[in-house]
Amino acid sequence: MAEKAPDSGAVLAQLLQLVSDLRADQKVLADKCAAAAAAKSSSSLYNHRIILTTYPGQVGIHPIPLTWGHPNAQVRGPIVASRHPQSLKVRNAIGAHGGSYSVYRALAIAIGELEPSHRPDLHNTEPVHKIGPHPSWGAPDRIVSIDPWGAVVADVYAKEIKEGVDIRPTIAITKAHMKLVELEDAVKKKRLVVDGKVVVNEAGDLMVTKGAVEPVWFLPGVAQRFGVDETTLRRALFEDTGGMYPELITRPDLKVFLPPIGGLSIYIMGNPDFLHDPSKKLTVRVHDECNGSDVFGSDICTCRPYLVFGIEECVKAAQTGGVGLIVYFRKEGRALGEVTKYLVYNARKRAEGGDTAAAYFKRTENVAGVKDMRFQATMPDVLHWLGIQKIDRMISMSNMKYDAIVGAGIPILERVPIPPDMLPPDSQVEIDAKVAAGYFSHNAAPIDLENTKGRTWDDINH
Repeated sequence: MAEKAPDSGAVLAQLLQLVSDLRADQKVLADKCAAAAAAKSSSSLYNHRIILTTYPGQVGIHPIPLTWGHPNAQVRGPIVASRHPQSLKVRNAIGAHGGSYSVYRALAIAIGELEPSHRPDLHNTEPVHKIGPHPSWGAPDRIVSIDPWGAVVADVYAKEIKEGVDIRPTIAITKAHMKLVELEDAVKKKRLVVDGKVVVNEAGDLMVTKGAVEPVWFLPGVAQRFGVDETTLRRALFEDTGGMYPELITRPDLKVFLPPIGGLSIYIMGNPDFLHDPSKKLTVRVHDECNGSDVFGSDICTCRPYLVFGIEECVKAAQTGGVGLIVYFRKEGRALGEVTKYLVYNARKRAEGGDTAAAYFKRTENVAGVKDMRFQATMPDVLHWLGIQKIDRMISMSNMKYDAIVGAGIPILERVPIPPDMLPPDSQVEIDAKVAAGYFSHNAAPIDLENTKGRTWDDINH
């Protein structure tokens, strides 16, 4: 009997099923290969165990003793935040070095550009000028937001570094020429004179000593400064940053935290040793970052003109036997951030009735919920680190900065507002609002803030 011919539809179905099964097998194999490759890649970087946190008294965990505020560096102890294999079990600080740049370091490791075990070669990196130690370094309540020994760790902790502990500088001090077009103009107009030491040439170039400082928080001291308990501070830092650093909660024995925020820079005009000499006159400007004005010249605020004015006055102090100091904090947009600042700008310019001084702070509160998050309580720490005992001339209108510095035990003999002829075209709204709010000025506070209006976006002749 002849065999029955196979049903063509059934055959096609079987073939399709075979193809489907083959594809599924290939996908399973590909997934397994990818997982193996990922595991291999991950294992080449990290231990197979993910350590989310540690606990006090945990087996093998022995933090290096730390006595914050002790005047002797060895007794105080080094700050160790590294997760390097030889440092992981002796860490005595929460967080990571580099401030906000610690995230970029992690990215560099992930993509293979940086070995996770890399340790910096600190040969020839020592400060160009020695700062301190000063008596304030041995007062635990004077400095709580920076490590006063942070510039000299390669010297004072050389033994520990040689033994393999990863101890890193949090302060660097160098020299540089500063060049700003406004300073060249100041030389041409004889506001500044070329002396070959501070102002080095007719182009207005300045010779400065400058430093960069990363934040290092002693949590009990920071909590005390802001009038909160340490537990509440730790909980807020953990909860309201998306669960950043669980050791803020699980390691109450670790009292030092390296927060992932911007630090500060200092620029010294003249002899740095004069900063702590009360017989020398000192001019200071404490300036908070404003990228839009400081770098790009936006005229909606007074930031760059006030910064340049402060630099000029610091130069004059140095050229008349004193010293000048600029402290530049990375607190963009009153520490609210540049996105928030620009949102506020939009709200101001689109407001019914115009951009008025009367609503200046309210617009910020509407967007951010608060008008200012710079919170100057820890700002004077850098002045104590430098050994400053008094300020002769403070180039600032800020009542918050004045109160913080004087409250920290550093008297200010004279306050200097920005000269009216340096006000940018669209900044009168800011000035009138601040003076009305209590900022220092030689002029009486304006009464009718509704009539102080900024220009519209289309008003090019304002």
